[in-house]
Amino acid sequence: MTLPGNLMTTAMAVMPHTDVDEALGLALSLDIPFWPQLPHYNYYEDMYVQAAEHFPGIILDLKERTLRFSTNKFIAEFEETLSHYEEEEYFDVSDQYSVVYKRFLELDLKDRPAIRGQLEGPISFGFFVKNEDDRPILFDDTVRPFLYEFMAKRINIQLKRLKEKNANAFMFMDEPGLQFIFNAMSGYNDVLAKEDMNNLFEMIDRPRGIHLCGNPDWDFLFGFDMDIASIDLYTNAMVLPLYKKSIINFIERGGTIVWGIVPTNVEPFMKENHETLIKLLENTWEGLYAEGLDRELLLSRSLLSPATCCLINPDKQHTVNQAFTSLINLSESLREKYRL
Repeated sequence: MTLPGNLMTTAMAVMPHTDVDEALGLALSLDIPFWPQLPHYNYYEDMYVQAAEHFPGIILDLKERTLRFSTNKFIAEFEETLSHYEEEEYFDVSDQYSVVYKRFLELDLKDRPAIRGQLEGPISFGFFVKNEDDRPILFDDTVRPFLYEFMAKRINIQLKRLKEKNANAFMFMDEPGLQFIFNAMSGYNDVLAKEDMNNLFEMIDRPRGIHLCGNPDWDFLFGFDMDIASIDLYTNAMVLPLYKKSIINFIERGGTIVWGIVPTNVEPFMKENHETLIKLLENTWEGLYAEGLDRELLLSRSLLSPATCCLINPDKQHTVNQAFTSLINLSESLREKYRL
């Protein structure tokens, strides 16, 4: 198994678009396309709601755009969920929960270097979804083990579907919640998280990885048995040099990094340009070379992406569209420079 690198482009899936064709076209404009998640289109497209499909105990209010959990409902629905446990289709993303997933799988994608899918990870999902006592379900020792098993099944069936379209398909778990587990008040610490995540990786197929836009403990993140990590370099450029050894170890043992370099929020996007973003990226790499990482190895294990998703810009999708164009131009310049 070899994931593509060489500074090809990909992106996160959450997009601000309400025009499905525009969003899908933008995703397909990158080297490694993905199926977009469009929460402004409807609430089913929200990344937490998509992950919640068929999870017992869920209370989904489309009008109020809320996602809650009932312990009594979980108990009542648990056996029904178990009765479907061997049905792969039950754990896939349905047409109701994604307007674009099925359309993406109907495309001819076999000649792409790779394609990518995604699902909200159990830590982030478990922090976000709260029970009747306003307590995250991640803190519930009865619900949490099932949550990890459930998400593993959902990841595996999606990856299977994607591999039918492209042999180099891979999956991301979106895990912004990883940055909260080191908070002593979280109720779920890094020791438990490490054990749970290691068990999860044993249950899910390769290639698999984690995407997050936040600032976790990077030693913790790069220690997982994953094939690819997608990070927000633009925001964390001052922090990441403190973790050079972990980054180098991850790459040298076969990992690929997606460097999130082009900002998608209006103000940071407007203050940067082609040259400043290349400088930021190459300065980060120079620090890794100084610690002994081979340049050719780094480039062969590097992809480029926007820095973050963005749903809050006043110009809606306009700046995000520009960021994708900037990303493509930046990739082309660097590939020409390094003869990739």
